[in-house]
Amino acid sequence: MLLIGNGKVITRDNSRPIIDNGCVAVDGNKIVEVGSTNELRVKYNTARFIDAKGKIIMPGFINTHMHYYSTFARGMANDSPPAMNFTDILKGLWWRLDKVLTLEDVYYSAIMPMIDEIKNGVTTAFDHHASPYAIKGSLFKIAEAAEHIGIRSNLCYETSDRDGEKIAEEGIAENAEFIKYCNSKNDDMMKGMFGLHASMTISDKTLDKCLNAISGLNTGFHVHCAEGMEDVEDSKSKYGKGVIERWYDAGVLSDKTIAVHCVHISDREMDMLKEKNTIVVHNPESNMGNAVGTSPILKMFKKGILLGLGTDAYTNDMMESYKVANAVQKLVNNDSKVAWGEVPAMLFENNREITERFIKGQTGILKEGALADIILVDYNPPTPINENNINSHMVFGIIGRNVDTTIINGKVIMEGRKLVNIDEEEIMTKGREHAADVWKRF
Repeated sequence: MLLIGNGKVITRDNSRPIIDNGCVAVDGNKIVEVGSTNELRVKYNTARFIDAKGKIIMPGFINTHMHYYSTFARGMANDSPPAMNFTDILKGLWWRLDKVLTLEDVYYSAIMPMIDEIKNGVTTAFDHHASPYAIKGSLFKIAEAAEHIGIRSNLCYETSDRDGEKIAEEGIAENAEFIKYCNSKNDDMMKGMFGLHASMTISDKTLDKCLNAISGLNTGFHVHCAEGMEDVEDSKSKYGKGVIERWYDAGVLSDKTIAVHCVHISDREMDMLKEKNTIVVHNPESNMGNAVGTSPILKMFKKGILLGLGTDAYTNDMMESYKVANAVQKLVNNDSKVAWGEVPAMLFENNREITERFIKGQTGILKEGALADIILVDYNPPTPINENNINSHMVFGIIGRNVDTTIINGKVIMEGRKLVNIDEEEIMTKGREHAADVWKRF
C-alpha cells in the first residue's frame, strides 16, 4: 500500500474536483480511495506515506503525439540548403536523420526523452517512430526502453513509400508484429497502433497493404494529416480529393485512428472526422515552428470532434503545449476570450479519453479504481486555488519542471526530483555518445 497525502488533491473528477489536505491511497497499480489525509492515514496505517508537504497532487500528463527518434537532432549542425517550405524541412532534416539510425540509436533516442517526460510529469505517451534502415525490432527496442523507465506507452512505426516498396513492407510488418505482441501481452502499460507517415508518401498500393494488415488487430492508424499544404496539394492532384476525404473513402478513419495536425482541412472533412468518431491531435508549437499554419481546433471542437493535445517532440513538457495552444488560438482568432475551455478539455479530459480507447483501465483521473498515474507538483500559489480557477493556475503558474514526484501504474518512478532505480547519468552519457556517432553519419 502507498499513500500520497498532505497536499492539495486536484482529482479531475467532477464529483469532487479539489480536496484540501487530501490523500490518495494506492494498492498495486490502482487507486483504492481518495479522501482526507487524516482519515486515510488512520484507515491505512501500515501503508508507506509520501508527504506532499502542501504540493499539488494530481493525475500525470498524457502526450498523444510524440517522435522519440527526433532526439538526436537537438543541437545538430545541418548542411542542407535553407528550408523554404515544409517539404524542405522533411527532406533536409527528418528524412536524413531517420535513415542513419541503428537499433541501438533508436533505444537511446527513446530512453532519454522518456526520462525527461518523467521529470515533466508525463505518465503516458503515444509515439510515432521512423528508422527506415533499422525497422525490424525498432518498436520492440522502444518498448524495451519504456519498460526500463516505466512509462505507459502506445507505439507505432511510420510506414512510408519514400524509401521504396521493400522498406514500406518492412514498416507494415513491424507494425503488425508489434500490435500482435501487445494484444497477446494484454497489458495496459504497452499498446500498439498502425503508423502511416502521411498521404503524400503513401500510395494506394501500400495503403491497401496496410488496410489488409490491420484487419482484425483491434487498433487504428496513427497518421499525419494535412500538416502542410503540400500534403493537401499532393492528395488533390493524385486522387482528386483532400487528405481526410481520401482516408474516409479508403476506410482509414475510425474511433481508434489518430489524425495528427489537421491544419488544412475543410468543413466537410471535419464532418467526416466527426462521423467516424476519429481522434485529432493538435501540436501547436510544432505547427508554429514549421510555419505550416494553425489547426482550426475551435471549429472542430464545436463540431464535437475528439481533440487531444500533443508535443510532436517539440518539447517533453505538456504544460508548454498547453500554454501555447491557449495563446495561439487567441492570436489567430484575434479574440482574447477563446480557448479558455477548449484547451484544458483537450489536455485534461480528452487525452484521457483517447488513452482509454486503447486500454481497459482509467487514467488521467484520481478516483477509486483508476490506474495510479499520479504526480506531485511543487507550486505555492500566490492566490487561492478553487474548483473554478484550477486551469487558470495551470496555464499561468505551472511548468513541467515543477513536478517533484512521478508515480506510474502505482510505481514511484521519480521522488523529490530524483529518479528511482534508474541510472540517469549512465543513460545520458551513452546517449550522447550515440548522438555524436549519428551526427557523423548525418
